[in-house]
Amino acid sequence: MMTRSPTVPASGRKGVLLAGGEGSRLAPLTRAISKQLLPIYDKPLVYYPLSILMLAGVRDVLLISTPQHLPLFKSLLSDGDAWGMKIDYQVQTETRGVADAMLLAENWLDGAPSILALGDNVLYSTGLSGLLKQAADTETGATVFACPVRNPEQFGVVGFDGKGQAINLEEKPRRPGSEWAVIGLYFYDETAPEKARRLIPSTRDELEIIDLNRLYLDEQTLNVIKLSRGATWLDTGTLDGLVTAGEWVRAIERQHGFKVACPEEIAWRNGWIDNADLSALANQHKSEYGAYLQRLSARAPCQP
Repeated sequence: MMTRSPTVPASGRKGVLLAGGEGSRLAPLTRAISKQLLPIYDKPLVYYPLSILMLAGVRDVLLISTPQHLPLFKSLLSDGDAWGMKIDYQVQTETRGVADAMLLAENWLDGAPSILALGDNVLYSTGLSGLLKQAADTETGATVFACPVRNPEQFGVVGFDGKGQAINLEEKPRRPGSEWAVIGLYFYDETAPEKARRLIPSTRDELEIIDLNRLYLDEQTLNVIKLSRGATWLDTGTLDGLVTAGEWVRAIERQHGFKVACPEEIAWRNGWIDNADLSALANQHKSEYGAYLQRLSARAPCQP
């Protein structure tokens, strides 16, 4: 049995996973369950952003959700110990915007830099672990990821100057200045909670994440990493997005024979659990998912 003492990565970062909201665009699917617990092919949606945090080396995670849904996440993820992690939970009693997560997590962060991940994003790219660790190792300012999309007017968009430096951020612009949408993954230094306290609620009476990012942009400490054309980013906030994500994951897994966003496998490849631990986890799933984990447990672990 390997050690069960979670530690934050060398960068000192902790992970904040925002899994709140009403999921109104997915009703009636979300009448009784959080959208982040809906299936994306063979696993719940929340596994995907959680896996991104794990790939970035984060073992200490705070999951934020509504009072009615938080017990469901606890039932699914427990305290993270089985994966060599530590998962804590925080209630968000009302929808006050994405940037509110930084205020809710402030005491838990205790001055540590953070990674904020939105619970309804699916991200996959060759070499993603290296990009995530590159962002995690940046000591000051904020780092966000941008992905080219065909409908930028539906997203927060970042504009660039002739040298490729970020110069503006626009939320769902009528006439987008670029095709680069900022995805729901944000690397912040320790000043993020203090900056969030300075935000003025928008016309929706919410603390907008784009306004928090603008504060870093104004300080010239906002770093933008452009994802390559081979990257896949899927917003699952709509029914079509949910179905598309499931079909995409199914195609990738059936074609290549590996799982996308499998927390048990990532923990094993990260060295947080050993082969015996992985085998024990496999035995909890009487399904193809469990059989996959069992096949992995018979191998020598390798780097992610």
